[in-house]
Amino acid sequence: MKRFLVLLMLLILSATSFAKTPAIYSDQTKGAIQGADPVAYFSLTPGANAVIGNKDINAQWNGATWYFVSKENRLNFLENPEKYAPQYGGYCAFAVSHGFIKATNPDAWHIVDGKLYLNLSKDVQKKWLHDVPGNIQRADANWPKVLR
Repeated sequence: MKRFLVLLMLLILSATSFAKTPAIYSDQTKGAIQGADPVAYFSLTPGANAVIGNKDINAQWNGATWYFVSKENRLNFLENPEKYAPQYGGYCAFAVSHGFIKATNPDAWHIVDGKLYLNLSKDVQKKWLHDVPGNIQRADANWPKVLR
């Protein structure tokens, strides 16, 4: 019996250590990132508003529905979704860097080292931009434990 319990504990621990980082991208009524095309961000001029995708051009990934402006963007996303999906499950990067979670505005975005970061608002984004490397370092350390 003791050996069985030890094996059971090892299985539980190994299963949790390989669990994926939680994804919280989905708004059930608007889709991930409130319907914004995640691939389109990578061709926008910094400060531009997000591009809302077409509901007829969509994909399911990581528990969310993602919308795209073109079939090409959809294909690019499906080939490498981690490249295009926002960091921290789509939660506000500034909030995560301070140890809590907040929703985001798809128009408050910034790309750093090929990764998409979203913020609660453009005002909050201004605060985040004051120390991008420090905020990313703190947010990485806090994610995903801020979900508990």
